[in-house]
Amino acid sequence: MNVNAKQSIADSQTLELAPTSLLDPTTEISAEQVFDDSRRDETRRQFQVGVVENRKTPRFSEETSKLLRSRLQYAALDIWVVLTISFVGNLLASNHEWLILRTVVLVSALVSYLLLRGTRPFSPLGLRLFELTLFGGLALQLGLMMTSRLIYFASLNDAVSVASTKYLYFTAFCLHVLTYSIFMPNTWKRAAVVTTLIAIVPYAIWYFVIATNPSVLTLANQNKAVAPIPVTLIAALIGTFGSHIINRARREAFQAKQLLQYRLLDRLGEGGMGEVYRAEHILLKRPCAIKLIQPGKANDQHTIDRFEKEVVATAKLSHWNTIDIYDYGRTPDGTFFYVMELLEGMNLQELIYQYGPMDQGRVVYLLLQACLALNEAHESGMIHRDIKPANLFVTKRGGFWDVLKVLDFGLVKETSDDATNREKGAFCGTPGFMAPEQAFRYDQVDARSDIYALGAVAYFLLSGRPIFSKSNVIELIAAHANDPVPSLATIVPTISPKLEQIVLRCLKKFPEERYASTIDLYEDLMTTGLHENWDATKAKSWWSERSP
Repeated sequence: MNVNAKQSIADSQTLELAPTSLLDPTTEISAEQVFDDSRRDETRRQFQVGVVENRKTPRFSEETSKLLRSRLQYAALDIWVVLTISFVGNLLASNHEWLILRTVVLVSALVSYLLLRGTRPFSPLGLRLFELTLFGGLALQLGLMMTSRLIYFASLNDAVSVASTKYLYFTAFCLHVLTYSIFMPNTWKRAAVVTTLIAIVPYAIWYFVIATNPSVLTLANQNKAVAPIPVTLIAALIGTFGSHIINRARREAFQAKQLLQYRLLDRLGEGGMGEVYRAEHILLKRPCAIKLIQPGKANDQHTIDRFEKEVVATAKLSHWNTIDIYDYGRTPDGTFFYVMELLEGMNLQELIYQYGPMDQGRVVYLLLQACLALNEAHESGMIHRDIKPANLFVTKRGGFWDVLKVLDFGLVKETSDDATNREKGAFCGTPGFMAPEQAFRYDQVDARSDIYALGAVAYFLLSGRPIFSKSNVIELIAAHANDPVPSLATIVPTISPKLEQIVLRCLKKFPEERYASTIDLYEDLMTTGLHENWDATKAKSWWSERSP
């Protein structure tokens, strides 16, 4: 099921407001940019202070070790299969030369495969010893077999077999070189050294044999269809070049998955503003989520400003019901990102769409947590301005389920903004959960606007539907400003009258008629006693049945 706050990105799409827009009421909209130049410069200066330095780049050797083990496993299996076929073929041909050695090499290839396939960890040095055993043992077997066969056929004065043996084993060494180059991850220098050493072996054996048995050369020279081409050395050259190309492509792919000291894994979601990836810190091995601006948005100054503002605003908050920001910065290519905690669970929009309306005790249980998180933001001088089910995530923390996290402070407004820096003639938000004044007096919203949105969320959780369903954004905004809120009791007959009153008070058209603060709302919710009908034990039972 879902992991992380992927809807914090998927539902943050910014759209131009138009009377003919046919949009879902959960879609966020924007009429124009919300920062002027002076505010933008100030935010960017704040952001630059927090840019992550490349404190320690993840080591490519760690990735190489993982790949080396995998490649050695496949190489061992490949060598074992080929040697088994050769072993059986030699037995059928009554060729028993070096039988014990061939058996040892065959068994060592099988044992290496089984060990590498297991879970036992091996150091880089240990893996290289496996490499030496596999490819060194094979080279030793080929070399000794070549030597004995040449001497044997020379003793029979068999010129055809001598020539055939020479080129058979030279071909075998060429395959050995190319197999090593394909399977083993190496730098081009190391590949050149190893493949050249392997390529020299058959020549060393050949000159040793003709030095000790001159008749071998006499017999070999009877074959006129030869060309003085150093085939194994050519194979070594091709193998080195191929190894270099493979290694360079692998390094580029590795770097593409790196974001400074973080390794990107799979993508969790995307939207108009950017993408969210599951990731891990290379050194700490801590799972996390990384949100970054899409490359196509990198030149959109409004998006960059909003992205920076979200990071700075959220990083100031420390309440446990607010998404934790671990790190943020900018890569050398200019990509903006920030690192947040990885959440397991679902946002409230997904939860309702999948499982239907919630029990009112559970709704109050979650609203209380949202009130506390927003209270810290409000006391810090920040108004969220985009409270909606998709930005409230239910997760597991410290062994407890139904821990609520407030996400996506991308539209946060700081109440300390002076008149010259306030947004004029613009608004952003999600129409289905947006307070009336947010559309008409966007620069004057305060904590009571978030309270209205929280009331709209409560209505959605209890009824399973938004307050108003209209065909376009203009009608939806007008409904929030003018139309009476449909009775909850008609949709949820069992609802507590006290809870309905609280929700309706949150949804008053005029801010002064709502709760003055989220603490006031929190205290009134507590008086219902409904939160006692839901606790961590019930939450654990509910989630365990659904295996998130």
